[in-house]
Formats: sequence, C-alpha cells, structure tokens
Amino acid sequence: MSIRGLGEIAERVRRFTVLVQPEGRGSGSGVLWSTDGLIVTNAHVARGQRAQVTLWDGREFHAEVAARDARRDLAALHISATQLVAASSRDSSQVRSGEIALAVGNPFGFLGALATGVVHGVGPLHALGSRSWVQSDVRLAPGNSGGPLTDVQGCVIGINSMVAGRLALAVPSNDVRRFLQGPAKRSWLGVILTPVRLPRQSRQSFGLLVLGVAPGSPAANAALLPGDILLGAEQSEFHTVDDLADALEHGSGLLLRVEFLRGDYPRVRKVSVAPRTREKQGGAVAA
Repeated sequence: MSIRGLGEIAERVRRFTVLVQPEGRGSGSGVLWSTDGLIVTNAHVARGQRAQVTLWDGREFHAEVAARDARRDLAALHISATQLVAASSRDSSQVRSGEIALAVGNPFGFLGALATGVVHGVGPLHALGSRSWVQSDVRLAPGNSGGPLTDVQGCVIGINSMVAGRLALAVPSNDVRRFLQGPAKRSWLGVILTPVRLPRQSRQSFGLLVLGVAPGSPAANAALLPGDILLGAEQSEFHTVDDLADALEHGSGLLLRVEFLRGDYPRVRKVSVAPRTREKQGGAVAA
C-alpha cells in the first residue's frame, strides 16, 4: 500500500500518541486531544483512577482519570503539562468505505508502531447492538487499544477499541467529542432492565425485561410495570440496554414511542413515554 508522505504523516501521529500504563498490570495507548494535557483512551485501558503516561519524547507523567464512559468505552485523562502536540479530528460521519486508515499504538509495549488498512464502513454491527463503529481491516494487537485511527492526512477518525473477527473496531471521533462535552444530564425513564430471550413466536429474539420502576418516574407515569418486556422504539429494536440508551440519547427531549409485551406474547402494546433529564447515574442496567 503506497501512501505519499507516509513517513511524515506517521511521525506526526506518533507525536500525539501516548503510552498509558494503568494501575496494576497491562498497558495501552492514548491520544493527546488538547495542548494542555487532555488525553483520550479506552475505558478498558484506564481501569483505575490513575495511570502513568509516557509521551513520544520519553517524558513521563502521572495522569488522573477525569471521566469514564464504559458504554462508549472511552476515558479522559489529564496530565499537568502544556504546549503539547495535540491531535486534530475529523467528522466521522464523513468517513467512507475504501478510505485508507492508519493506526498508531503501542502493541506489546513496542512504542509508536504503525499499521495501515482500509475502512470497511462506519455503523453498527448486528452482534454488538446499535452503537456505531469505524470498521477497518487495520491489524491491531494488545496495546493498540486507546490509540488513534486516522485518515491519510493524520486526522483522527476514531479511537481503536477492539477486534471483532477480521475487523478492527474504533469508537468514532464524533462519539469522542460528545463524550468530552460531558455527560452531566441524560434522558431517563426510571426503569431497571435486563436482556431476556423471547419465545420463538415473537418477532425478535431478545428484549429488555423490566425488573423495577421508580415511583414518579416517566416509566411509572406511562404505566409501565415490572414484568413488561420492552421491544423497541420506532424503527429501532432493543436487544441490549445500550439500544435503549441510544434511543434516549438520539431522541433527547422528545416523546419516546415504546413497544412492549405484557403477559400475552402475541400482542404487542405501545405507549408514549416522556423521558426526563437528570444527573447521570451509575450502573449499566439503569435507564
């Protein structure tokens, strides 16, 4: 794969790629997102509250974890430094299949390793719910997680997260920007959920079983009850709790038309729920 000026582009990307060594074992990569020490990596890389960060020039810093979103697999770290070489990012919704992609990271502790490949698409994978990924055939290895996926100009289009089959998956840069804007308030229904497999006669394989409903919550006001099984909203089906969280995020401030089952599986019921915003709560099964 011949890329004009690849050496210069790769060197520029290496300068905003860092080595992240969390408390305990293992290591990963990160991206200098701003010149004043903001670093983006994966939530599964920054597992504790602190980490050791090594820059491209060998300088080492103690980093504090400023924010973490396990659903998006993102974490923000901060180091006490200024005038750093920061990444520039691109609108990931404009990334197209067939584009050349570059990944720089620290696989197996080898600093600044470069891999190249082709973007296969940007969007969800059926087995992983409704979250979007930048999908490419870049070869990733342990230690690449949290590092940048860039275009041929060196602009970040994603944060490398995992491998699914033969595809490398990166969190889109647009999701990174939304994460950094802060999750102070989110739409909330007031339900506790768990995924369940549905009987064969149902139209889909999985749904979300309501285990509890908070008194006075939007779900309670809509007369949803424990034991109900949420199927979906409008054109999206709920297979995982992430699917409902995505529907709430994309429809923030609007009525959510929810389809659900109650007792008799052949009959699909519908109800309009008016989500409210509140401070983000912990726990992956609360929505």
